[in-house]
Amino acid sequence: MSATVSETTSIASVADPPLEMTSRQKLILILLLGSQFMLAADFSILNVALPDIGTGLGFSIGSLQWVTTAFALAAAGFTLLFGRVADLFGRRKLFLTGMGMLTVASLVGGLATSPDILLVGRVAQGLATAIVTPAALSLLTTTFPEGPLRAKALGLNGAMLSAGFITGAVLGGVLTDLLSWRWTFFINVPVGATVFFLGLSVIKESRAERTAKLDIPGAVTVSAGLLALVYGISTAQQKGWTSAATLVPLLAGIALLALFWAIELRTAEPLVSVRVVKRRTVRWGNLGGIVTFTMASSLTFLMTLYLQRVLGYSPLVTGLTFGLLGAAAFVGGTLAPRLIGKVGGPGGLVVGLIIQASASFMLFFVGDGKSWITLVLIGTAVSGYGHITAVVSFMVTSTSGLPDTEQGLATGLTTLTQQVGLTLGVPILSTIATAQASQPHPGQSDASAVLDGVRTATLVNGGVLVAGMLLLALFFLPKSGRAEATSPV
Repeated sequence: MSATVSETTSIASVADPPLEMTSRQKLILILLLGSQFMLAADFSILNVALPDIGTGLGFSIGSLQWVTTAFALAAAGFTLLFGRVADLFGRRKLFLTGMGMLTVASLVGGLATSPDILLVGRVAQGLATAIVTPAALSLLTTTFPEGPLRAKALGLNGAMLSAGFITGAVLGGVLTDLLSWRWTFFINVPVGATVFFLGLSVIKESRAERTAKLDIPGAVTVSAGLLALVYGISTAQQKGWTSAATLVPLLAGIALLALFWAIELRTAEPLVSVRVVKRRTVRWGNLGGIVTFTMASSLTFLMTLYLQRVLGYSPLVTGLTFGLLGAAAFVGGTLAPRLIGKVGGPGGLVVGLIIQASASFMLFFVGDGKSWITLVLIGTAVSGYGHITAVVSFMVTSTSGLPDTEQGLATGLTTLTQQVGLTLGVPILSTIATAQASQPHPGQSDASAVLDGVRTATLVNGGVLVAGMLLLALFFLPKSGRAEATSPV
């Protein structure tokens, strides 16, 4: 009975949320969106520049992947920890610390004279991302009350993430071709410094009212477990899924995460509240999130492989080809709040996955002639629109029904979902694509073999999206009524 009363009160409390942003909210939103744009661009800007970085600093072919892996390890391994730290010790403090670290780390990477120094810069960039992202998102969700304003802010956030990711891919090619790969790092310095100094005056401190002890055993086990898991996933792309180098860290990661959960069940003040994780919105929302991020990152990889290895486009032209995807995703981010207002967060998540899956099945039909570029442009645009619709719905859903004191944890979980999804997608789908591409039929050309591999992996991509959508539709969509859309039980 008490739970029912609590839920009713919660729903009533957000029945008439404000519909207009204040001037201060607009300033904070612009600042936070700028930081998210920068982080998204930073994630993708090095992809095109990797060959030049390897040549310039003397990376071997086998070690070049560590430029990406070093970032992913730190970003995914510590994001949950820093999300909770932001709740306890101050979101503004963590946000500014992370932005300062990201600025300095980018300068270190740009000035690097050896692989070791560059990798130190990349690890620091990953740590800064783990600090800034959940802090920025929790500042956003605590600045805007649950309802239309928060949905609008998260929609713009999703749009800026996509715009930043695509801009990074294009900008990486432009800067590398016209200037040097070092400018893919240097570009962050003025942007990071500007956000840092504006944040000092615009953002007010925000933290949980009651101070609590940080769960050290939980922090150690979850961070170590995630590091091992992401390392194993990253290694699989190079060593294969059945090699000891992949299986040992994967099994260690699973064991450490199981130990972490056992610790959380017995700790008075856990790093991750079991009550929060048991909420349907958090549990199912993050499931939808990991499906959309995993399949979106892998589809981008597959289309990059297709454009370069089958159609013969240069890295720069390939990056520019994804410009329409970015534009469609931006539109999707701005329109998603309206959709969520009509069908709720879970409904928006299902719709987004349906659109994303339809794009994957559309791209299954690409051929080996350059006339197929039209289908690529249309398919990737539809995918981007569906993906951002799903992302915004996932963010709204996974942070709904929670008090401000737990927003850092909630956004830490959503950030973790994003990082793990982005890390998972490419190794899994590339294994499928390259397995077929590396074993052409007698008389089959290399380009034709790559095309077959891309088609197979794209079909799997769409199948996973449909499976995720069906699970959500069957077990998460509210049976009736808008109020159930964010029901926590």
